[in-house]
Amino acid sequence: MQIKLSNADLGIFVFQLDQKNYIKFCPERGGVITNWVSDGSEILYFDEKRFMDKTKSIRGGIPILFPICGNLNTSSSVFGKDYLQLSQHGFARDLQWQYSFNENEKSLCLILNESEKTKKYYPFDFELRIEIILNINFLEFEITILNKTDIAMPLNFGLHPYFNISDFKNLEFIDNPLICQNQEKNIISNTLDELKNVNLGVDLLMYTSGRSSFRDKIFKREVILNHPYPFDLGVIWSDPPRRMICLEPWTSPRNSFVDGFRNIMISPNNSKRLDASIQIKSLK
Repeated sequence: MQIKLSNADLGIFVFQLDQKNYIKFCPERGGVITNWVSDGSEILYFDEKRFMDKTKSIRGGIPILFPICGNLNTSSSVFGKDYLQLSQHGFARDLQWQYSFNENEKSLCLILNESEKTKKYYPFDFELRIEIILNINFLEFEITILNKTDIAMPLNFGLHPYFNISDFKNLEFIDNPLICQNQEKNIISNTLDELKNVNLGVDLLMYTSGRSSFRDKIFKREVILNHPYPFDLGVIWSDPPRRMICLEPWTSPRNSFVDGFRNIMISPNNSKRLDASIQIKSLK
């Protein structure tokens, strides 16, 4: 197992288990995982052409959402007039991350600390560490968020995986609750009814059991997310005509910093641990 530079022009590195099992990641573009090849199959959708244009947001891979998920419905910062308003999904996906390789654990660690840039938006000293463990058909995330400040620190956290699909008509969604929130219309709705429109574009938030999954009948695989409480919110998002589906684990819904609902607070000099994993199961 090793880490090496894969594409110098794009700043992409590869973390390899073997020839058929590896991930690629870009530290300077939000620590984003751009590719995951599992048993020879590309699991993630990734728009490389858009990625090359640094003026545009990334479409694909696994972006990291911190310190908020979604957006805030206020025109000014929740931290006062001396701070800028946090943009959609926070700043972590736009910053340069550090990384290290744990030889004993055979894992990749992505690391983000406070900086002059983060202090313009978020008045806290922090360390965000994401330990990524790669196995055949399995990707595990051990997330630790440390508050290095002497006051309580609010946060939301999310992952935004984009999964390759054969076609929307070949998908079967399972493990979802009966009711969801349509985030575009801000209404409560029937999940199965909403998912009938996945080929038209959906943005659905649901309170899961800590497990989310879908099957692709043509690719003959099931993608299973395990994301236990408090990481148990699930978002399903599609963006046709892109052949991808996002299954996103979140800790908190949109606007959590404003209304306080499911907002996570870390006491001074303490940390919060979150866990998630993605499993690929063959249906052949």
